[in-house]
Amino acid sequence: MAFLGFRAYSTPILKPLWPFFASSAIVYYMLAKIQYAGVRSPEFAKDPKNPYGMLSSL
Repeated sequence: MAFLGFRAYSTPILKPLWPFFASSAIVYYMLAKIQYAGVRSPEFAKDPKNPYGMLSSL
């Protein structure tokens, strides 16, 4: 009997998708690191469009 669409047996969701979850976490971490390094670089530190430009000049 299906109660609200749930069946008696479980469907594997996490087991086949764990590589995608792990790789998305790694990509998110690496892009955040690259963005942080780019925003704080001396070349763009004084750029008025840089939201962290005022903070780095203090």
